[in-house]
Amino acid sequence: MGDRIRVAVVDDHPLLREGVASTLKSDSGLDVVAIGGSCADAIRIAGELLPDIMLLDVSMPGGGIEAARAIAGKFPSVKTIMLTVSEREDDVVAAMEAGAHGYVLKGVTGADLIGTVRAVNNGETYITPQFAARLLQQLQRKHTEKVAHRPESDLTHREEQILNEVSAGLTNKEIARKLALSEKTVKHYMTGVLQKLQARNRVEAVIAHMKHEKSLPKK
Repeated sequence: MGDRIRVAVVDDHPLLREGVASTLKSDSGLDVVAIGGSCADAIRIAGELLPDIMLLDVSMPGGGIEAARAIAGKFPSVKTIMLTVSEREDDVVAAMEAGAHGYVLKGVTGADLIGTVRAVNNGETYITPQFAARLLQQLQRKHTEKVAHRPESDLTHREEQILNEVSAGLTNKEIARKLALSEKTVKHYMTGVLQKLQARNRVEAVIAHMKHEKSLPKK
């Protein structure tokens, strides 16, 4: 069927690779079209089959991030998702800068993995929620330590406050109650956050803010 999502799985651990493929095959809307174990395999599969989605391990031979970068450059229609054990902030930023559309930790449930594949196929950027929240909290800590001049494009204190509460999983209504604001005001601030960070959704806002913080001069 033409509306099935075509997925490739590339990981150098055969048992895990086969388990992931089996999980994806359990969904009638997904088709696993290929499996591989290295960066070279990933690039070859992308070129030969042009799957809709490709799952990549960060630490496989040749490097998953390197594979994502090559695929984004040569076969931009193939969307890549990193499926990894690495919780390093640098790996997340490097993966997104390389063109990956998602970053998911191994150990995710089958239902969540399938949901991620569907979300990315629909044009979203996805990072495991609790991981995204932790990254934003790290950014907030770093930001309070900075004394450098803030560029005009930087977030205001209130916008950072809103983004921090969003990362903790609060809804707009809960944020409004906590900060003694109207829900309409919270939505207004969040719209400003997304515009300033040129982000389409909350996860992309986290990544954009991470990149911006890294680019600021250190004191």
